[in-house]
Amino acid sequence: MKVSFLTIAFVLAFALHYGVQKLFIYYKRFDDFNHRSSHKTLATRTGGIGIFLTILIISLFYYFQGIELFDYSLFIPLGIMFVIGVYDDLYNANFKLKFLLQIIVAKILIDQGYVISNYHGLFGLYEVPWLLAQASTVFVFLVVVNAINFIDGIDGLAITEVIKILLLVEFFSRERTFLSPISLIFITSMIPLYYFNFKKNGKVFLGDAGSLLLGSFISIYVFYILGEAYEFKNTHAFNKTLFTVLILAFPLIDLLRVFIIRIKKGESPFKPDQNHIHHFILKLGLNKVNTVILIELFSILLLLIVLLLSS
Repeated sequence: MKVSFLTIAFVLAFALHYGVQKLFIYYKRFDDFNHRSSHKTLATRTGGIGIFLTILIISLFYYFQGIELFDYSLFIPLGIMFVIGVYDDLYNANFKLKFLLQIIVAKILIDQGYVISNYHGLFGLYEVPWLLAQASTVFVFLVVVNAINFIDGIDGLAITEVIKILLLVEFFSRERTFLSPISLIFITSMIPLYYFNFKKNGKVFLGDAGSLLLGSFISIYVFYILGEAYEFKNTHAFNKTLFTVLILAFPLIDLLRVFIIRIKKGESPFKPDQNHIHHFILKLGLNKVNTVILIELFSILLLLIVLLLSS
């Protein structure tokens, strides 16, 4: 994909983020702020809409030229998760309903061939029975999607984490993965959100439409890594399961930590609060930008240390 086209994609994404936000402001669809919010200014939860529309428009451009940029059937699970997120942003969907729909989407991905059939030595297991493979895939999908959703609490954190994961997967791959074209579009469509996230007024947040969309895409990457097609560079031969856990270390740790805290309090693990790692760091006195930088630096450092020790 040429740099000039990615530039066009960036401009398109910026225009869509701006336009969708103005549309939501016109219809007075703002993001409410309360005691759990990290913002106290006018904002819309439209970042996910801008990302999805950017990917859709670019994909249609290639599709009508007869070019298969990537597996366009991925729009089925990604589109469903996006719609679920939009509905949740607008009407606060019941978490049980979202959970059920996420299981259905995971099953769709399994039927498309994205399934964890090999544990790569985890628990001493390698190839596993088909029923266990499907159950594992559904479980991992639910964990990854909700982990990405949970860290979407301060400006720039979720999109930075997702960009980092995508770049790391491609960096350690022996050759460009077949997901790299859509990955580039995802990254290009997210970059304008840094401007809209960190504005003092008129902010644009990722929203559940964005976090569920990105979480689903990261899940697809996870299934691809754990499959036979993904191969590490000759100089970086690691255990696939360990590598997958490490690139997702921060959202996974945050998810587990928050679940434990909420369950100990006798609350629903899906009840929003300010017990996330990023909230804890903010309370130490760091601003949002430095909080994001600190989290990502520690995340990358942990990955490098463990990979070096295991190589």
